[in-house]
Amino acid sequence: MAQPIVPRDLDVDFSKVPRFWLGDSPTATAISNGVNMLFPHGERFFVRSVKYFLDKIDDPVLRGQIKGFFGQEGRHAKAHDDFNAILRHQGYQIDQFLDGYKRLSTWLEERTPPKVRLAATAAAEHFTAIMAEGAFRRGALDRAAPEMQQLLAWHAAEEIEHKAVAFDVLQKIDPSYALRMLGLAYATVTLGGFWAWGAVTLARQDKITWRSALAEMRTLKDDNPIVRRVFLAGIRQYMRRNFHPNDNDDANLASTWFAAHGMAMPEAA
Repeated sequence: MAQPIVPRDLDVDFSKVPRFWLGDSPTATAISNGVNMLFPHGERFFVRSVKYFLDKIDDPVLRGQIKGFFGQEGRHAKAHDDFNAILRHQGYQIDQFLDGYKRLSTWLEERTPPKVRLAATAAAEHFTAIMAEGAFRRGALDRAAPEMQQLLAWHAAEEIEHKAVAFDVLQKIDPSYALRMLGLAYATVTLGGFWAWGAVTLARQDKITWRSALAEMRTLKDDNPIVRRVFLAGIRQYMRRNFHPNDNDDANLASTWFAAHGMAMPEAA
Protein backbone atom coordinates (compact mmCIF):
# COMPACT_ATOMS: atom_id res chain seq x y z
CA MET A 1 0.00 0.00 0.00
CA ALA A 2 1.34 3.41 -0.99
CA GLN A 3 2.32 5.65 1.89
CA PRO A 4 0.68 9.10 2.03
CA ILE A 5 2.89 12.04 1.10
CA VAL A 6 2.40 14.73 3.71
CA PRO A 7 3.56 18.34 3.21
CA ARG A 8 5.02 19.78 6.43
CA ASP A 9 5.91 23.33 7.36
CA LEU A 10 9.40 24.16 8.63
CA ASP A 11 9.82 26.92 11.20
CA VAL A 12 13.52 27.71 11.49
CA ASP A 13 15.34 31.01 11.99
CA PHE A 14 18.40 30.94 9.71
CA SER A 15 19.79 34.26 10.93
CA LYS A 16 22.30 32.59 13.26
CA VAL A 17 23.70 30.13 10.70
CA PRO A 18 27.50 30.55 10.64
CA ARG A 19 29.29 31.18 7.36
CA PHE A 20 30.95 27.75 7.45
CA TRP A 21 28.04 25.77 8.83
CA LEU A 22 29.14 22.26 7.81
CA GLY A 23 31.85 20.99 10.13
CA ASP A 24 33.49 24.46 10.17
CA SER A 25 34.74 23.54 6.68
CA PRO A 26 34.78 26.24 3.98
CA THR A 27 35.06 23.63 1.22
CA ALA A 28 32.33 21.28 2.47
CA THR A 29 30.05 24.27 3.08
CA ALA A 30 30.67 25.67 -0.42
CA ILE A 31 29.85 22.30 -1.98
CA SER A 32 26.66 21.97 0.08
CA ASN A 33 25.59 25.55 -0.57
CA GLY A 34 26.26 25.00 -4.26
CA VAL A 35 23.36 22.57 -4.49
CA ASN A 36 21.23 24.37 -1.88
CA MET A 37 21.16 27.44 -4.15
CA LEU A 38 19.67 25.35 -6.97
CA PHE A 39 16.68 24.06 -5.04
CA PRO A 40 14.16 26.92 -5.32
CA HIS A 41 14.19 27.08 -9.11
CA GLY A 42 14.86 23.35 -9.47
CA GLU A 43 12.00 22.24 -7.25
CA ARG A 44 9.58 24.47 -9.15
CA PHE A 45 10.79 22.92 -12.41
CA PHE A 46 10.02 19.47 -10.99
CA VAL A 47 6.49 20.57 -10.09
CA ARG A 48 5.87 22.05 -13.55
CA SER A 49 7.19 18.93 -15.27
CA VAL A 50 4.85 16.61 -13.36
CA LYS A 51 1.88 18.99 -13.35
CA TYR A 52 1.89 19.08 -17.16
CA PHE A 53 0.68 15.45 -17.16
CA LEU A 54 -1.64 15.56 -14.15
CA ASP A 55 -4.80 15.41 -16.27
CA LYS A 56 -3.58 12.18 -17.85
CA ILE A 57 -3.29 10.37 -14.51
CA ASP A 58 -6.54 8.64 -13.54
CA ASP A 59 -5.17 6.51 -10.68
CA PRO A 60 -6.61 8.20 -7.54
CA VAL A 61 -3.77 6.97 -5.32
CA LEU A 62 -1.09 8.33 -7.62
CA ARG A 63 -3.01 11.60 -8.04
CA GLY A 64 -3.06 11.97 -4.27
CA GLN A 65 0.68 11.36 -4.12
CA ILE A 66 1.26 13.90 -6.88
CA LYS A 67 -0.59 16.57 -4.92
CA GLY A 68 1.44 15.73 -1.82
CA PHE A 69 4.58 15.97 -3.95
CA PHE A 70 3.54 19.43 -5.13
CA GLY A 71 2.99 20.55 -1.54
CA GLN A 72 6.34 19.25 -0.33
CA GLU A 73 8.36 20.63 -3.21
CA GLY A 74 6.71 24.04 -2.96
CA ARG A 75 7.67 24.27 0.71
CA HIS A 76 11.23 23.14 -0.04
CA ALA A 77 11.57 25.89 -2.64
CA LYS A 78 10.36 28.52 -0.17
CA ALA A 79 12.67 27.33 2.62
CA HIS A 80 15.72 27.43 0.36
CA ASP A 81 14.71 30.86 -0.93
CA ASP A 82 14.87 31.93 2.72
CA PHE A 83 18.31 30.38 3.09
CA ASN A 84 19.57 32.06 -0.08
CA ALA A 85 18.64 35.36 1.57
CA ILE A 86 20.99 34.42 4.44
CA LEU A 87 23.82 33.80 1.97
CA ARG A 88 23.30 37.33 0.68
CA HIS A 89 23.32 38.65 4.26
CA GLN A 90 26.62 36.84 4.85
CA GLY A 91 28.09 38.83 1.98
CA TYR A 92 28.01 36.27 -0.81
CA GLN A 93 27.34 37.65 -4.28
CA ILE A 94 24.92 35.02 -5.56
CA ASP A 95 22.44 36.90 -7.72
CA GLN A 96 24.53 36.94 -10.89
CA PHE A 97 24.91 33.16 -10.59
CA LEU A 98 21.21 32.64 -9.82
CA ASP A 99 20.14 34.84 -12.73
CA GLY A 100 22.43 32.95 -15.11
CA TYR A 101 21.28 29.58 -13.78
CA LYS A 102 17.61 30.55 -14.16
CA ARG A 103 18.07 31.96 -17.66
CA LEU A 104 19.97 28.94 -18.95
CA SER A 105 17.73 26.37 -17.29
CA THR A 106 14.61 28.17 -18.53
CA TRP A 107 16.06 28.33 -22.04
CA LEU A 108 16.64 24.56 -21.92
CA GLU A 109 13.18 23.90 -20.45
CA GLU A 110 11.44 25.85 -23.21
CA ARG A 111 13.25 23.81 -25.86
CA THR A 112 12.80 20.39 -24.27
CA PRO A 113 9.73 18.21 -24.97
CA PRO A 114 7.41 17.69 -21.97
CA LYS A 115 8.14 13.95 -21.77
CA VAL A 116 11.88 14.61 -21.58
CA ARG A 117 11.33 17.19 -18.84
CA LEU A 118 9.33 14.59 -16.92
CA ALA A 119 12.03 11.96 -17.48
CA ALA A 120 14.69 14.41 -16.30
CA THR A 121 12.64 15.12 -13.18
CA ALA A 122 12.30 11.41 -12.41
CA ALA A 123 16.07 10.96 -12.70
CA ALA A 124 16.85 14.09 -10.67
CA GLU A 125 14.51 12.88 -7.93
CA HIS A 126 16.55 9.67 -7.82
CA PHE A 127 19.72 11.70 -7.31
CA THR A 128 18.15 13.80 -4.55
CA ALA A 129 16.91 10.64 -2.82
CA ILE A 130 20.47 9.27 -2.86
CA MET A 131 21.71 12.54 -1.34
CA ALA A 132 18.98 12.31 1.28
CA GLU A 133 19.85 8.73 2.13
CA GLY A 134 23.52 9.65 2.42
CA ALA A 135 22.71 12.55 4.73
CA PHE A 136 21.12 10.17 7.21
CA ARG A 137 23.51 7.22 6.83
CA ARG A 138 26.87 9.01 6.69
CA GLY A 139 26.48 11.36 9.65
CA ALA A 140 26.86 14.49 7.52
CA LEU A 141 23.94 16.15 9.29
CA ASP A 142 25.64 15.63 12.64
CA ARG A 143 28.35 18.08 11.53
CA ALA A 144 25.88 20.77 10.46
CA ALA A 145 24.82 23.85 12.39
CA PRO A 146 21.52 23.18 14.22
CA GLU A 147 19.40 25.32 11.90
CA MET A 148 20.83 23.64 8.79
CA GLN A 149 20.46 20.26 10.44
CA GLN A 150 16.74 20.93 10.83
CA LEU A 151 16.39 22.23 7.25
CA LEU A 152 18.27 19.40 5.61
CA ALA A 153 16.80 16.60 7.73
CA TRP A 154 13.27 17.83 6.96
CA HIS A 155 14.08 18.18 3.28
CA ALA A 156 15.82 14.80 3.10
CA ALA A 157 12.97 13.01 4.85
CA GLU A 158 10.45 14.34 2.37
CA GLU A 159 12.69 13.63 -0.63
CA ILE A 160 12.76 9.99 0.41
CA GLU A 161 9.02 10.05 0.99
CA HIS A 162 8.16 11.26 -2.53
CA LYS A 163 11.13 9.79 -4.44
CA ALA A 164 8.96 7.54 -6.65
CA VAL A 165 6.24 10.01 -7.67
CA ALA A 166 7.78 11.47 -10.83
CA PHE A 167 9.07 8.03 -11.82
CA ASP A 168 5.61 6.48 -11.45
CA VAL A 169 4.07 9.28 -13.51
CA LEU A 170 6.70 8.71 -16.19
CA GLN A 171 5.88 4.99 -16.26
CA LYS A 172 2.20 5.82 -16.75
CA ILE A 173 2.87 8.38 -19.49
CA ASP A 174 5.64 6.59 -21.39
CA PRO A 175 7.57 3.62 -19.94
CA SER A 176 10.17 3.72 -22.73
CA TYR A 177 13.65 2.78 -21.48
CA ALA A 178 15.19 5.09 -24.10
CA LEU A 179 13.19 8.04 -22.74
CA ARG A 180 14.22 7.19 -19.19
CA MET A 181 17.90 7.14 -20.25
CA LEU A 182 17.51 10.46 -22.09
CA GLY A 183 16.08 11.96 -18.91
CA LEU A 184 18.99 10.52 -16.93
CA ALA A 185 21.49 12.16 -19.28
CA TYR A 186 19.65 15.50 -19.07
CA ALA A 187 19.49 15.39 -15.26
CA THR A 188 23.12 14.31 -14.85
CA VAL A 189 24.51 17.07 -17.06
CA THR A 190 22.31 19.86 -15.73
CA LEU A 191 22.44 18.97 -12.04
CA GLY A 192 26.16 18.24 -12.14
CA GLY A 193 26.98 21.32 -14.19
CA PHE A 194 24.86 23.81 -12.25
CA TRP A 195 26.01 22.36 -8.91
CA ALA A 196 29.69 22.71 -9.85
CA TRP A 197 29.08 26.25 -11.12
CA GLY A 198 27.37 27.25 -7.89
CA ALA A 199 30.02 25.68 -5.65
CA VAL A 200 32.88 27.34 -7.54
CA THR A 201 31.06 30.69 -7.43
CA LEU A 202 30.98 30.52 -3.63
CA ALA A 203 34.44 28.99 -3.21
CA ARG A 204 36.08 31.80 -5.15
CA GLN A 205 34.51 34.36 -2.83
CA ASP A 206 36.10 32.59 0.14
CA LYS A 207 39.41 32.36 -1.77
CA ILE A 208 39.30 28.57 -1.78
CA THR A 209 41.74 27.17 -4.35
CA TRP A 210 41.66 23.72 -5.88
CA ARG A 211 44.76 22.80 -3.89
CA SER A 212 43.34 24.01 -0.57
CA ALA A 213 40.00 22.34 -1.30
CA LEU A 214 41.59 18.97 -1.99
CA ALA A 215 43.77 19.25 1.11
CA GLU A 216 40.76 20.13 3.23
CA MET A 217 38.66 17.27 1.89
CA ARG A 218 41.50 14.87 2.68
CA THR A 219 41.48 16.03 6.30
CA LEU A 220 37.73 15.33 6.39
CA LYS A 221 38.54 11.76 5.30
CA ASP A 222 35.82 11.74 2.68
CA ASP A 223 36.65 8.43 0.96
CA ASN A 224 33.40 8.41 -1.01
CA PRO A 225 33.07 11.78 -2.77
CA ILE A 226 29.88 13.17 -4.27
CA VAL A 227 30.72 12.24 -7.87
CA ARG A 228 31.00 8.57 -6.93
CA ARG A 229 28.43 8.49 -4.13
CA VAL A 230 25.63 10.36 -5.92
CA PHE A 231 26.22 10.40 -9.64
CA LEU A 232 28.08 7.18 -10.45
CA ALA A 233 26.07 5.08 -7.98
CA GLY A 234 22.83 6.74 -9.05
CA ILE A 235 23.48 6.21 -12.74
CA ARG A 236 24.41 2.57 -12.21
CA GLN A 237 21.18 1.91 -10.30
CA TYR A 238 18.97 3.89 -12.68
CA MET A 239 20.27 2.08 -15.75
CA ARG A 240 18.83 -1.25 -14.61
CA ARG A 241 15.90 -1.99 -16.90
CA ASN A 242 13.77 -3.17 -13.98
CA PHE A 243 14.77 -0.29 -11.69
CA HIS A 244 12.25 1.36 -9.38
CA PRO A 245 13.06 4.04 -6.76
CA ASN A 246 11.52 1.90 -4.03
CA ASP A 247 14.20 -0.74 -4.63
CA ASN A 248 16.34 1.23 -2.17
CA ASP A 249 15.23 0.34 1.35
CA ASP A 250 15.34 3.73 3.04
CA ALA A 251 11.75 4.20 4.24
CA ASN A 252 12.68 4.16 7.94
CA LEU A 253 15.90 6.15 7.74
CA ALA A 254 14.35 9.50 8.61
CA SER A 255 12.26 8.32 11.55
CA THR A 256 15.25 6.41 12.96
CA TRP A 257 17.51 9.46 12.60
CA PHE A 258 15.01 11.87 14.18
CA ALA A 259 14.43 9.49 17.10
CA ALA A 260 18.16 8.97 17.65
CA HIS A 261 18.67 12.74 17.81
CA GLY A 262 15.73 13.41 20.09
CA MET A 263 13.98 15.43 17.40
CA ALA A 264 10.51 15.29 15.91
CA MET A 265 9.55 15.74 12.29
CA PRO A 266 7.81 19.05 11.61
CA GLU A 267 4.03 18.76 11.82
CA ALA A 268 1.81 18.36 8.78
CA ALA A 269 0.80 21.61 7.13
